[in-house]
Amino acid sequence: MIIFLYGEDTYRLNKKLNEIIQQYKNQKKGLNFVSFDAAVSPYEEFSREIRQKSIFGEKKFAIARNVISNKNFKEDLLKDIDSLAGSGDVIVACQEGHVLKTDRLLSAFKKSAKCQEFELLSPIKLNAWAQKEAESLGLKISKAALDKLVLFIGNDLWRLSNEIQKLANYRYGKNGEAQEEDVVLLVKPTVETDIFKTVDALAKKNKKLALLLVHEHLEAGDSHFYILSMINYQFRNLVIVKAESERVGGSQGLAKDFGIHPYVIRKSLELSRAFTSADLKRIYLKIFQIDLDVKTGKLNAEVALDLLISEI
Repeated sequence: MIIFLYGEDTYRLNKKLNEIIQQYKNQKKGLNFVSFDAAVSPYEEFSREIRQKSIFGEKKFAIARNVISNKNFKEDLLKDIDSLAGSGDVIVACQEGHVLKTDRLLSAFKKSAKCQEFELLSPIKLNAWAQKEAESLGLKISKAALDKLVLFIGNDLWRLSNEIQKLANYRYGKNGEAQEEDVVLLVKPTVETDIFKTVDALAKKNKKLALLLVHEHLEAGDSHFYILSMINYQFRNLVIVKAESERVGGSQGLAKDFGIHPYVIRKSLELSRAFTSADLKRIYLKIFQIDLDVKTGKLNAEVALDLLISEI
């Protein structure tokens, strides 16, 4: 039997893998456990270990990681997949990261194995996951605090899990639930969320503060390209939210239709009121042009950021 775990959500993938390992260790006393990394182990070594029978009649339980990353390993595995799937051994194959839907090995696994994909969680599912994680630690957390936490961390479940644990430790022995101010105190936001401050400064025509905030990001090690992409992303959200609110008198459905976090929608709606629709479209086109000039080498990235802020 073959089980194939794959996807970009490495936290849930590894948690599932550990659950499978523990399950088989608990249920199968006569089990021969082996683990391989296809990125460094040749297929011949994997095949030899799988086919070598134990004198005690133990079934093999094998973990094979990065099975798609290594082209040679993948091609050899494709040739053997039917015989391996029909054996009495258990093989758990894993591939972290994006896997093309047209990948030949993925197609073969879908025919011969039990497959489970771990996609990045949508904004709504991410909030639900964080809420469940908090509950498992006995942490009560307000909706505002939960929204702020998820906004600060994004889809990095490894860090999100650690920050929830940090909040649980902080609130231990205290009455009540974790509040938004607790998150602000304990959790450092990623540049995606911190960029709100820069956009807010631009909305208030405070270019001096906007420049100061951008250069703080640069001094902290954030790249010019990344900051530019985040400003681009935020103004894209402002254009969408502004247009939708003018169309239907609100921003209902944006989280589902555009995959934007509810907190981001609320914050963007607030910021969009400082701009006209024409201004937002003009700024977004300006950002697009500057981004293109940077990528084509016509403009230095650092100069581009300063130029962008001065012209908004």
